[in-house]
Amino acid sequence: MQDGSNTTPGTPGNGDGAASTAPQIGDPASIHVIVGTSRARVVLSGEIDADVSAELGEAISDAEASGLPVELDAHHVTFMDSSGVAFLARLASRSPHKVRVLRAPPTVRFLLDVTRIGELLEIVDEDPGVDLDITAAGPR
Repeated sequence: MQDGSNTTPGTPGNGDGAASTAPQIGDPASIHVIVGTSRARVVLSGEIDADVSAELGEAISDAEASGLPVELDAHHVTFMDSSGVAFLARLASRSPHKVRVLRAPPTVRFLLDVTRIGELLEIVDEDPGVDLDITAAGPR
């Protein structure tokens, strides 16, 4: 158990500013679209809920505009509600290619199974890596 008097480096309460980089429940959402030469990657982390609906819509637009196959890295999603499920359904239904979901945590997998949205997606446990030719796409 830790308290505010703990002096171990890198732990909360010691005043050194170090903190864990792993997302925790309650972390704000982060949504990024990375467009490479062979695919577009949407990276989600934190809480994916109604508060980020507009950003999810923008991510769909950016991914669609690339015209490339889309993969979604969900590894750091700590929470997802129906807004996230709707995002995945829209992405899957509008993409000409099957959308790949990489490293989905148990909470996301549960939602994909219960809603059957997972049947529209390719669920992959491993990350094949980011498109190495990403710099060739230029700034966005």
